[in-house]
Amino acid sequence: MLAYTYEENGKFVLKEKEKPTLQSEDDAIVRVTLASICSSDLHIKHGSVPRAVPGVTVGHEMVGVVEDVGEDVIGIKPGDRVTVNVETFCGECFFCRRGYVNNCMDPNGGWALGCRIDGGQAEYVRVPYADQGLNRIPDTVSDEQALFVGDVLATGFWAARISEITEEDTVLIIGAGPTGICTLLCVMLKKPKRIIICEKSPERIRFVREHYPDVLVTEPENCKDFVFKNSDHGGADVVLEVAGSDDSFYLAWNCARPNAIVTIVALYDKPQLLPLPDMYGKNLIFKTGGVDGCDCAEILALIEEGKIDTTPLITHRFPLNEIEEAYRIFENKLDGVIKVAISGSK
Repeated sequence: MLAYTYEENGKFVLKEKEKPTLQSEDDAIVRVTLASICSSDLHIKHGSVPRAVPGVTVGHEMVGVVEDVGEDVIGIKPGDRVTVNVETFCGECFFCRRGYVNNCMDPNGGWALGCRIDGGQAEYVRVPYADQGLNRIPDTVSDEQALFVGDVLATGFWAARISEITEEDTVLIIGAGPTGICTLLCVMLKKPKRIIICEKSPERIRFVREHYPDVLVTEPENCKDFVFKNSDHGGADVVLEVAGSDDSFYLAWNCARPNAIVTIVALYDKPQLLPLPDMYGKNLIFKTGGVDGCDCAEILALIEEGKIDTTPLITHRFPLNEIEEAYRIFENKLDGVIKVAISGSK
């Protein structure tokens, strides 16, 4: 089968690999029908994910059809259309029982698919702990509607949940890339008093204004003044940092009011500094990733009810055999790309 593979630092290759087989009684084999590209794949490519294993098939955003299951799998059966969770988790350890599935104590717990074990930029993928990692897609929900449930949308949902947003709050979201927009959609469910998006890309600013006209938009160089003018207490009550740059990290805590919550959603390529003398007296609460992707069933229900729609994010579509061109466009942010859908076997 075709599989897009992390060969070495800076190099992905589309190559032939053996079709995966069941390795444990709680595994499932899924035929990938649709996958997407995540910026985390690029972090792997450029050496920012030390745990990533050379030779692994990349990709952790996918949906598909179950082909086979181990004897211990009870919630999923062959023929089911499913989303695949970015997190591998046992469901039984100390952390899983408390919903902190990113910290699952299993050796393959946390972000494994497409990082430490073969992922979904392929025709087939093996999913460990299938009863935990797969969710059935309702018949009325399409593959494209469900495509982001297991990762980027789960990230936004998790971020909005832990940020303790109320209807009195001014919420600042820094970054209007795919994760930023998914975070926005989930923040909107909380119905805060106002939402501000900070973004520098003219194309992404236009996207936000076209699709979410009630959201206020500013650019980084004007962000602090804009937030102070459009908030009630000298800054944002909640800040979600989704951009992942040095400037955006500084902006996040600097635009927050005293005693605010600052949720770090982004993944950074290098360490960030906390200038504690400058922050003294702000009494900020920082919350940091990664995502605890344990809300996929609830997210699918919200999609089925029409309360979340991520399909406008899909701007480009490619077959698996053209995946190298898809990654080139996504990595270089060409042609107004937001998210790419990679079609697999039907």
